Amino acid sequence: MPRIALVTYDPRPEPSHDRDLPVLREALAAAGAAADIAYWDDEGVDWAAYDLVLIRSTWDYSWRTAEFLAWVERCGKVTRLANPPAVVRWNVDKRYLGDLAAAGVPVVPTRYLPPGAAPDLPDDHEYVVKPTSGAGARYAARYTPAQHATAVRQLARMHEEGFTAMVQPYVRSIDSRGERALQFFGGQLLHASRKQAVLAPGTAFDAKKVAHPGLEPWTPSAAELAVAEGALAAVPDAQGLLYARVDLVDGDDGQPRVMELELVEPNLFLFLHPGSTGRVVEAVLAAARAGHP
Repeated sequence: MPRIALVTYDPRPEPSHDRDLPVLREALAAAGAAADIAYWDDEGVDWAAYDLVLIRSTWDYSWRTAEFLAWVERCGKVTRLANPPAVVRWNVDKRYLGDLAAAGVPVVPTRYLPPGAAPDLPDDHEYVVKPTSGAGARYAARYTPAQHATAVRQLARMHEEGFTAMVQPYVRSIDSRGERALQFFGGQLLHASRKQAVLAPGTAFDAKKVAHPGLEPWTPSAAELAVAEGALAAVPDAQGLLYARVDLVDGDDGQPRVMELELVEPNLFLFLHPGSTGRVVEAVLAAARAGHP
């Protein structure tokens, strides 16, 4: 019987918002696996006792990145971790968008402002400021040139906390055509979804936001699928990927561009795509049976 750890974080005092976690645990148990839900920072867990440690909803990693990566390294040395440590290490910092662009993958144009950098912000178009390590639109906001002073205050706050900021043009197509998320599991397209715009004008960067508003099933176009597959092919050590989510938006030319590539803890949205649960279970069990690399 394969032993699998489904890894999350402790959100107390709030309840967990991972709707996929109990579904996946029950489905794995029905398939004959011993599946446990575990917190990544629980020092009492014996990770070596598992055939597979599957990162699922470690949604606090972006403000505990050094601790999280230290756990990733320790865990990857004693058992099979999915995704592998090298992939996780590369993906926790959104400067990977520069690597994708260098590989010829169409991405949303991005500049980076590390702590100490001058607040070089656009003065002729709407833009987004967010951290290179972030999840759920945390510390993200959109600005017009007239809101320069507010954006500078956000940069100062982020730099004080040690974050590198990324600056992107606000992609106007999101307001009308939304953002598409293509999910891959076991090397194959699993399903796709579309959501509405996350960043409303005037919403403070440190305000709580709905990460996936208006989520609905989506059938990806051939162009979207080609861009997503190209992005995954450009990932270092891509052969070790078990799961991935590629977030796409349309550029000014109407063609899909990568907004983000989620290889650490992407929500699978199984509640929206219940028919995908069986395929996820099959891929997870195959990874567990393969043993430690």
